[in-house]
Amino acid sequence: MATTTRHPSHRTSKQHFKVCFCFRRMFRLKVVEPPDEINTVFEEYSHDGIMSMDDMCNFLVEFQGENEAVTTHAQAIFDSLKHLNIFQRRGFHIDAFFRYLLSDLNGPLAEVHHDMNAPLAHYFLYTGHNSYLTGNQLSSASSTSAIIKALKKGVRVIELDLWPNSRGDDVLVHHGGYEFI
Repeated sequence: MATTTRHPSHRTSKQHFKVCFCFRRMFRLKVVEPPDEINTVFEEYSHDGIMSMDDMCNFLVEFQGENEAVTTHAQAIFDSLKHLNIFQRRGFHIDAFFRYLLSDLNGPLAEVHHDMNAPLAHYFLYTGHNSYLTGNQLSSASSTSAIIKALKKGVRVIELDLWPNSRGDDVLVHHGGYEFI
């Protein structure tokens, strides 16, 4: 899960990632504006550049596939963002929507409740070692498309070796040498 913060005197923003579910590292977010895909979804579910509570409920049901407590979830989203200067009284605009998508309120997976009291050896986990590589581990490049492909195949755990570069302005994927992702 990631959250984005902007420094008030700078035009850049930073993105916080939880690494290995127990550590937090901070990397700069190169993109200050939401990507085109996010803009397209926002335009589809908003009116006149503002997403209302009803629009958010439609987004949660139609796009996110949520069926339970949609109004309650939408209200929690609005409550979490209304103290920020990116929130409008009638709803929120693209920056608030983008911030919501990167927040803990928008988890990457739907919550599933199973009895998980058996020993770990009784479960099967489909994992992806070197998920970011496009080919063999000695000469292939790193790519987000390789991660997307693994996730679409059903991988539930991926490996990422992320390291800030020496200048601290980029993130490197390290495996046998440094490669940019």
